[in-house]
Amino acid sequence: MPLRPTPPPRLLVADQVAGAVYVLDLPDGRERGRVEGRHLAEHAGFLALPGDRTAFVDDLAGELVVLDPYGPDTGRPLVGASVPVAVPAEHLAADPTGRQLAVTTGLGRNWEPWSDLLTAVDLAAPDGPRSVRVRTRTGEPGVTVLGGAHPDDALVVLRHREPGSLTAYRHADLMAAAPACPPAAPAAELPLADDGHGDAHDPCTGRLFAATGSGVRRARRDGRALVVEEPLSWAGEGRGYYLRLDPVRRTLWSCVRGGPAEPARWPEWTNAAWWHDLDADRTGRLPLGPGLVFRLAVAAHHAAFARVHPDGDELILLRTDSGDPYVTARLPLPAMDGAPRPGRTPWDGVQRRAIAASPGSPLVAVTRGGHGEIHLIDADAVPGASSPVTTVKVPTPLNDGGHLALVCPGDGAHGDPVGR
Repeated sequence: MPLRPTPPPRLLVADQVAGAVYVLDLPDGRERGRVEGRHLAEHAGFLALPGDRTAFVDDLAGELVVLDPYGPDTGRPLVGASVPVAVPAEHLAADPTGRQLAVTTGLGRNWEPWSDLLTAVDLAAPDGPRSVRVRTRTGEPGVTVLGGAHPDDALVVLRHREPGSLTAYRHADLMAAAPACPPAAPAAELPLADDGHGDAHDPCTGRLFAATGSGVRRARRDGRALVVEEPLSWAGEGRGYYLRLDPVRRTLWSCVRGGPAEPARWPEWTNAAWWHDLDADRTGRLPLGPGLVFRLAVAAHHAAFARVHPDGDELILLRTDSGDPYVTARLPLPAMDGAPRPGRTPWDGVQRRAIAASPGSPLVAVTRGGHGEIHLIDADAVPGASSPVTTVKVPTPLNDGGHLALVCPGDGAHGDPVGR
């Protein structure tokens, strides 16, 4: 029997405002599937699961949705599962097996914290995917799900603010909760700074990481308890608000922001790519330039950052597979109508850029919010290039920047088990 050819990388494009998710073949951008009437929770993002699947939360329907981008190639449905969850979804994470998930709730379109609901999900329950909602405390908690030797050992760890804490719950206890959203009893708790923002989890060691103003706090599980470890320094001015794990090169990434505290002065913010080699216990940072930089993407041999600035936007590529990371290219990006302006906040009522890559592919994708365009770059081929390689169009405008996930068969992306 002839071998089935390996399918190409696929890009999941969510227009959370218009309510659609597109599945595109890369690099040609041919549409392979579409899910309409789904409004992705942008802050919680896409979560990579084993088997080349991807999960997200529909913030309007109040459902966790599992996509199987390669399923229709062999007769499986594109939407592999869905299960009710509490919304507005703030953060989304899974245990290393991809079976046990947790969804926290945030502010949504409200100015003050109001929801204390946490949802636990078992995608492989005996009668099909099952979810349970419990009460914790109000806020905008981050979440990681630490695995154990047995499925019943998984711990859901919330990263709370004001007061700051790392609070752990047994996933099995959450799934056994009674109806009507009862309060959940923690299994363990550690103090944390009040300004935590950004979470990561290394399944290989069981460590979890939380970004705070004073550095990256580390903890590991010890049975049902959490044990504090020495924090990691930001190695200079500023702090990171986002953490991401490169599961292939085992590197923790962030973007460290410095400069004035006022959001209206965002063009003056400084930005540096921050990295920490988990195995070598080595930390470094590289300047990226002024403006707005937040989320990043991890490709086969590069880390990619999108920088927004009134003088021009750019995609910055850092080589990551040959010693300490270094900048290989700065590619100008076409301007966005409705881009952030000086003197105003860079995230209210403006267009943004989403970015995605896969550790199994050299491709990097970045959106042009409001224009329905995605710029696609081959990071291994661009040194010296002056423009994106390919521009892919989708039928809707991608207002607010949309959201992206790049999937490549067998890429191991689920080794970063936190939604992005």
